[in-house]
Amino acid sequence: MDFQHRPGGKTGSGGVASSSESNRDRRERLRQLALETIDINKDPYFMKNHLGSYECKLCLTLHNNEGSYLAHTQGKKHQTNLARRAAKEAKEAPAQPAPEKVKVEVKKFVKIGRPGYKVTKQRDSEMGQQSLLFQIDYPEVAEGIMPRHRFMSAYEQRIEPPDRRWQYLLMAAEPYETIAFKVNSTGEKPGKHYLNRAMKVNITSDVM
Repeated sequence: MDFQHRPGGKTGSGGVASSSESNRDRRERLRQLALETIDINKDPYFMKNHLGSYECKLCLTLHNNEGSYLAHTQGKKHQTNLARRAAKEAKEAPAQPAPEKVKVEVKKFVKIGRPGYKVTKQRDSEMGQQSLLFQIDYPEVAEGIMPRHRFMSAYEQRIEPPDRRWQYLLMAAEPYETIAFKVNSTGEKPGKHYLNRAMKVNITSDVM
């Protein structure tokens, strides 16, 4: 667009564009952008009438060519009507039922007290390495329940002041109460055996 010879403009400068010329230039840029990025055939509000003109079914406007219609779709009127239509459809849409939560059956047991246990200090004759053997008896363990164990760091428990030199070996099997043993935190991963309603856990360590 040539602004050089417009009244009020200096020679060699861009000149001063009027408001109408600026708007026309803006609409042209929007039209070119829309032609490059929008597939007009997928627009649900675009319609070509029997006179060869183009209509916007949303805004009820007439346009002489596709470029004029595309420039209209980028304008404030069309965008406002799109927002109103979307809000109306969202309001009229039936409420979707909330998905049903999967119910997980929680097994409840009446605790019957602590299990019997025995702790034996051992030493490997070949390696010379010390170990502790924990034997826990569960004579009345619930049907289908397998005794479990895990290590808990000193920072997880709330009974004693945390000390990183120690960890806690937890043993559990329903319906018995969970019991814990305080062991050296340098202990290696234990070997575990479950046989005849009893669990044996052997922990090896250089210092016990």
